[in-house]
Amino acid sequence: MHLPVPLQIPLSPPQAVSETGALLWPSAPGRRAAVILAHGAGADQAWPALQAIAGGLAASGHPVLTFNFAYAQAGRRRPDPTPRLLAAWRDVIAGARDRLGAGRPLVIGGRSMGGRIASLLAAQQAGGTPCAGLLLQSYPLHPAGRPEQLRTAHWPQLRLPVLFVQGDRDALCHLDLLARERARHLSHIRSGLHVVAGGDHSLKVRGRPQDTVTDEIVSVATAWLATLPQRTHGTLR
Repeated sequence: MHLPVPLQIPLSPPQAVSETGALLWPSAPGRRAAVILAHGAGADQAWPALQAIAGGLAASGHPVLTFNFAYAQAGRRRPDPTPRLLAAWRDVIAGARDRLGAGRPLVIGGRSMGGRIASLLAAQQAGGTPCAGLLLQSYPLHPAGRPEQLRTAHWPQLRLPVLFVQGDRDALCHLDLLARERARHLSHIRSGLHVVAGGDHSLKVRGRPQDTVTDEIVSVATAWLATLPQRTHGTLR
């Protein structure tokens, strides 16, 4: 596995910290997509499954950057308000450009809340955020036990390929609702879904080693990344 390089990325105020920690998994020079992945609400970038996926993608030729939202960097458990999470994403993209390699398409995403905020940012892409695709793991379609509170209002504004990786035991994403919402709101773009059989919201599968689940996710994500255009409006400059 590739060893990550620790970085510090400045954050624009107001945030809980003036800079946040990031980890860069370098890869060989080339034009394969670079990927930035954000953590979920209940963890930070040190979450082992996130690091394993980042390392696997880097080994497949894709440089990957993970980072902490400001609240996590400050050691807090309560996530920041959405505007601050979005601002952190923008700062990380700006701070990562030179590190990830010019000329590569940029894919953003991550786990649960981190991926949801990435999708909100991508929906605002007219504001100048470079993005060629969304890689969303365990998208929190609705709060647990409240399937009527869907988090899809921004989906019609998306204009880029999306890959969902979901477990079929995820209490925050009923797959029948996901199918319905994709048909309603994402028919205008290319969206894909990979289901991890037996996976919960953390994509843990009872009786199955986690490294095999990671290998499955990395394989699916790598194949999807290969379908993205080599040069798009979401190319790093």
